[in-house]
Amino acid sequence: MVVEGRIEPIMKAKTTMKIKSLLFLGSALLLSSTLFAQLPAAGSGTAPTMGPQAGEAPMTEKEVITELKKDGPEQLSKDLDKRGVGFEMDADVEKRLRKAKATDELIKAITAAGPKERANAAKAAAQASGAVVVAPEESADFKALQTELDPDKAAALAEAFIQKHPNSQVLTYAYAFEANAYEMKGDVEKVVEYARRSVALKKDNVMSLLMLSYAIPTPQYVSKHQADEEKALAEAEGDVNQAIAAIQDLKKQANESDDDFAKRKAAYLAEVHADMGMVHLDRAQLGLMGLDKAELAKAEQEYKLSVTGVDHPDPSAYYRLGEACRLQEKYDDAIAAFTKASELGQGPVKQYADQQIAKVKEMKAQSGAPAKP
Repeated sequence: MVVEGRIEPIMKAKTTMKIKSLLFLGSALLLSSTLFAQLPAAGSGTAPTMGPQAGEAPMTEKEVITELKKDGPEQLSKDLDKRGVGFEMDADVEKRLRKAKATDELIKAITAAGPKERANAAKAAAQASGAVVVAPEESADFKALQTELDPDKAAALAEAFIQKHPNSQVLTYAYAFEANAYEMKGDVEKVVEYARRSVALKKDNVMSLLMLSYAIPTPQYVSKHQADEEKALAEAEGDVNQAIAAIQDLKKQANESDDDFAKRKAAYLAEVHADMGMVHLDRAQLGLMGLDKAELAKAEQEYKLSVTGVDHPDPSAYYRLGEACRLQEKYDDAIAAFTKASELGQGPVKQYADQQIAKVKEMKAQSGAPAKP
């Protein structure tokens, strides 16, 4: 699950609502390792729907004719499904096969078992499941980009891929990897720039939409766009809604169980609900008459959705839920949320959550609010 990088306590003063860049960078590193682990498998070696199994070479023309004569068309059809053939059908091959008593049906089966048809079938199956398909001439470059963990090297590889393969069918993912590299470096301006380029090529690119959804409401981005903060937050809200639609339209990957698919979608949705919660928290502080309670209530609801229905809720989402409740003076709910953040979190998340538990308990005592039964 993607971990959001916003964990400094939100205070009523606008400046103290902003998190530390170091904390954002640490969470960005964790996000990069989880988000791209869920990228559909890419490469020219996408498993075909028909073809040779490991250790078994495709059948030669001679093997096909020999088996047809010796074992008959039924056994040959089984072996075609299992191994495929290593040759393409043409007029001369067809003439020799028909001389060996191949029927029209068998000719079609042998044609479909050829390298080109298997490759086309594999590509179609991959695209139907939402997988990434990389042309053979691009495969090595894309694999190097996909597996590079150093952000500086990844950004350079992404730029090289974009320049070398400007018409690639996976250019949107090259831009997504470049956005991810800058995310690991903590440069949200570049994250937004390259994620936008990615989405311009593929409007339902979930990876890039997730990065946009969380990057724009971060203080690092908003602080540089204070004159247009409302516009930026509106963009982030649009990205969240677009991400939700794209997530709902996701297709199961090959060999992915129904349960795993449901969990993957739930994890994505949890993240975007947390991002929407941050949008509402940011908006809550834009009012001229103090905090906007309606926006705080919306933030609370979004964070509740973020921690519901997932196996491993994000502790920082619980932390932000606690903040939304605290700012509404819902002290018991705030303590409960901060407690969950402390239980699930580590490092700064746990540290800040523990501080907030003590602080909210003190605030509650000073307010004279009755103890929760």
